Amino acid sequence: MKHNPGTGILPYDFYQRDALEVAPELLGKLLIRRFDTRNEIRLPITEVEVYRGSRDLACHASKGMTPRNRVMFEEGGHIYMYLVYGIHWMLNIVTAPRGVPHALLIRGVGEVSGPGRVTRLLQLDRSFYGISVFDSELVRIENAPQVSDYQTLPRVGIDYAGEPWISKPWRFIISPKKTGH
Repeated sequence: MKHNPGTGILPYDFYQRDALEVAPELLGKLLIRRFDTRNEIRLPITEVEVYRGSRDLACHASKGMTPRNRVMFEEGGHIYMYLVYGIHWMLNIVTAPRGVPHALLIRGVGEVSGPGRVTRLLQLDRSFYGISVFDSELVRIENAPQVSDYQTLPRVGIDYAGEPWISKPWRFIISPKKTGH
């Protein structure tokens, strides 16, 4: 499913697909964070990582539904926030239809790389858990031209999952700009 590069919030159906389909199309889209003061940060999504359901041993849903991951089992388009190492909040966008627990970890926006840095910059925490990105005033994702120049790499920090999960190229990152001399 291709979406026109016009502006506006990405529609509901964009998120109702397999995370591996959504991931490359999410690159370059604008993540917008509006603050209470009505100030906004608008940055392109530059890196995402796929977590693909109950069979993916790196996915929080691999052990079934829990209070922590419950939103992953909702319909796509909701935010899944969780804390790692007791200090870093992770921003994930749920994809796929209700009952299919897929999510995309947002690893980079604009010039900021690293999921903990992303959530610090955007001031996101547990209070954003379950928010819908297609009807929220605080966090939304808007359409932007499709990115075609990206790389796929193995996911980061999932050694606990073992093979083949460690080596799956399920991290999508916009390719760095090449400069000529």
